Amino acid sequence: MTKPVRLEESWRKHLAAEFEQPYFRELREFVRGEYVASRIYPPASQIFRAFDECPFDRVKVVILGQDPYHGAGQACGLCFAVGANTPPPPSLQNIFKEIEADLGRPVSRDPDLLRWARQGVLLLNATLTVRENAAGSHQNKGWEQFTDAAIHALSREREAVVFMLWGAYARRKGTGIDRRKHLVLECAHPSPLSANNGFFGCKHFSMANDYLVARGETPIDW
Repeated sequence: MTKPVRLEESWRKHLAAEFEQPYFRELREFVRGEYVASRIYPPASQIFRAFDECPFDRVKVVILGQDPYHGAGQACGLCFAVGANTPPPPSLQNIFKEIEADLGRPVSRDPDLLRWARQGVLLLNATLTVRENAAGSHQNKGWEQFTDAAIHALSREREAVVFMLWGAYARRKGTGIDRRKHLVLECAHPSPLSANNGFFGCKHFSMANDYLVARGETPIDW
């Protein structure tokens, strides 16, 4: 008998149907085999950390990433984040730069970003696992369908969530979000290759907070 997927309870209620789909059964077998045969990130206990740290009904902001980091000791289950004692990668450094320019003050540069997740920021990668030193190695195995289901559940069943879509990949993944009910913010990716093409100066962090405050929500302490 297959063990049930370990997922935070509120998310389980909204995603339980996915676990019964053929694609998810195939995904589980693939991922299980990968952890046996190769070095896979993040650690298995952190695969669903984005959901575990940010229950469904507490989501205020969604930031979409693509793949977990594939270097040793980096991926921690939250997109763009790395472990507390790990140097922040260039994209995360650029995120901190934009927040400080946007808000006009210094902010914490702790790269773990758990403080965001616990305030209601869902830090969700499209693909939740990756093989060491092999970017994209777990793409097109089923993760994208699962994370699409999570995004669609938020779009359908929640109201006034802020979605931050950085780069062409995230924008494509967010095409089904109901923009009549939610705020969708789009710009270039924070990677050094593209940050100067519209990420710097996007002001997404203050815009998100203004939107939340206008709806009676507590803003995010970035």
